[in-house]
Amino acid sequence: RKKNDPYTNEAKDRLPWISLFIGELRDGLAMINMQSAYLINAKNYTEAQISELLFLFGMAQFLAGGPAGWLFDRTDRKIRYIAHASIVTTMLTIMIPIIARDGGKWFWMMVVLRCAQGAATGAFIPGLNAVSQGIVGAEGMTKQVSRNKMMAHLGTAMVVLSSGIVAYYVYPNVGFLFLVAPLPCLCALFQLSKIKPGQIDHYAARGLV
Repeated sequence: RKKNDPYTNEAKDRLPWISLFIGELRDGLAMINMQSAYLINAKNYTEAQISELLFLFGMAQFLAGGPAGWLFDRTDRKIRYIAHASIVTTMLTIMIPIIARDGGKWFWMMVVLRCAQGAATGAFIPGLNAVSQGIVGAEGMTKQVSRNKMMAHLGTAMVVLSSGIVAYYVYPNVGFLFLVAPLPCLCALFQLSKIKPGQIDHYAARGLV
C-alpha cells in the first residue's frame, strides 16, 4: 500500500467509525450484560437462566469465529458480509423483548435466539480485521487494530449510556430501549457503503503481500 494515498486514506478514515458502530452492535444491546437487567427485572428471569444464555451466546460467538475467518479470508465480498451480519444482529436484538415471556417461559426460543445472535456477532472481528488489513496492509495493522478496538469500546459505552437513558424515561416499559438498536446499524451500513471495492487489497487482507 502506498502511504499518503488519498484513495486509500479515505477508506482508512472510515475504519474507526465502522468500529465505533460495530462495537455498539456487537457488545452493546446484543450482549447479555445489557439484556440481563431487562430480562431479570421486567421478565423475572432467574440468574441461572441468564448465566445459561450468557454461556450459549459466548460459545456461539467463539465457534462462529473460525468459520467466519475462513470465509473472510477467501471472499472478495467482505463489506457485504459485514453488512449482512449487522442487519441480522440488529433484527435478533429487536426480537428479544418480543420473544421474552414472564417467568422465563419460552426459554428454548431465547436459547435459539441467543445462539443465533452469538453466531452473527462472531463475524464482526474477523471481518473487520480482514477489511482493515486489506486497506492499511500488514505494516499498518497493529496501529489500526488499536484504533479499531478503542473506538469499539467507545461505541459500547455510548450505546449502554443511551439505552440507559431511554430505559429511565420509558420505565416500566423498558422493552422500548431495544429500539435504539437500529440506529448504530444504520450508521454502520452508511460507513460501510462508503468503502469502495478497489480500496481493499484482498491479497493483503489474506496476508499474501
